[in-house]
Parts: sequence; C-alpha cells; structure tokens
Amino acid sequence: MTLIKSITTIAATAGLLAVIGTAPALAGDPPMGFFVTSVGVGDGANLGGLAGADAHCAKLASAAGSKGRTWRAYLSTQVEGKRGVSARDRIGDGPWYNAHGELIASDLDQLHISPNLVKRTAVDENGNKVNGRGDKPNRHDILTGSKDDGTAYFPWEKGDHTCSSWTSNDKGSAQVGHHDRHGGGNISWTSAHASRGCSQKNLTATGGAGLLYCFAAD
Repeated sequence: MTLIKSITTIAATAGLLAVIGTAPALAGDPPMGFFVTSVGVGDGANLGGLAGADAHCAKLASAAGSKGRTWRAYLSTQVEGKRGVSARDRIGDGPWYNAHGELIASDLDQLHISPNLVKRTAVDENGNKVNGRGDKPNRHDILTGSKDDGTAYFPWEKGDHTCSSWTSNDKGSAQVGHHDRHGGGNISWTSAHASRGCSQKNLTATGGAGLLYCFAAD
C-alpha cells in the first residue's frame, strides 16, 4: 500500500508540473511588459494617431489581466520639416517580459541589438502564438514606422513611412517589422519593408493585419 501511495503521489505531482509548465505565467513571474497585439484596430493603419494606438495596447493588456502599467505602442511618427517621435523613446527603459514571463530584453540597447524576440517569444497579450511565415494567414508584418534602431525617419528621407502618422487608411505606406525574424531581404523585427498601402486590404496583402508591438513604459 505504501508503494502504491508513493507511485500515486509521484504521478499526481508529475501531472501538476505538466499543467504548470503550460500555464502562461506563474504568480511569481515578472509582470508582462511586452506583447504583439492579437488584433489590429480594424481600420488599416488609421490607428487614431499615437494616442489611439496606445489606447488599443492598454485595452488589450487590461482584458488579459494586466493591471497598473502604462502601455505604449512601438510606433514612430513623421512630421513635415522636422524629425518625428521615435518609437524607442516612447517605451521606457525595460526590462520587458512576455506573457509567459520570458525576458525579451533588459534595456533599450539589448532590445535593438540582440533581443530575445522571435516567433516563439513574440506572443500576444494572452500568451498565444502570432502567425508568421509558413502559417495561414501570415501576419508577421507588425506596424512600426521606424528605422532599424527604432528611430523616426529624417525629414529628407522621401516617402511616407507612417501612413500620415497613423491617421490614414488610404494614402501613404507603413514601415513594418517581422516579429518572427523571417522573410526576404531585411528580417529586422523593427524595419523589414514598407507595406503596399495603408488600408486593411493592403496591409493584409503584404503579410500583415495591422498588428502592433506593445511595451510597458513604466
């Protein structure tokens, strides 16, 4: 009987550990400070400007159980005649962890040089995988409007890279990154290529869905 009880206890413990291992995060894990949005705003790259994008991040984070954090969308802007706001200047100093408690980057330098940001770790606010290359539909184009280092484009660099600073769903284009770090040409998570346009249809056509990177800036 003692042997049977021991085997039963071991089996139960193993089963509990297996369940814990699949949980998004444990009580003692660092709070979520980074995610890819599970859905876009729904109006192409017209996000309602930076304020609308930030509100979208905050809404999704709150619905996923995040409390007391200041959320910012990783987006740069363009302003005629001067340099706009840079995404890297909006998101705080780190560190940032995903919904599973995995470290994405300890600070801004690591985030833009060698982050732990790949398809496995770049999950949404609920800890779910975000479709990338090879999935149907592919949604690895993430809106950023940024250069590789997370800075805004200079005024003399031709073209609209931010869909009129995230207020247009028809004119211009959006610079996007690849959360899965895959694809032809530049595979940067911040700045892979330009979208075909700013509408929801055009964002989808180049492998996206109007998704955003969200970071806790507090």
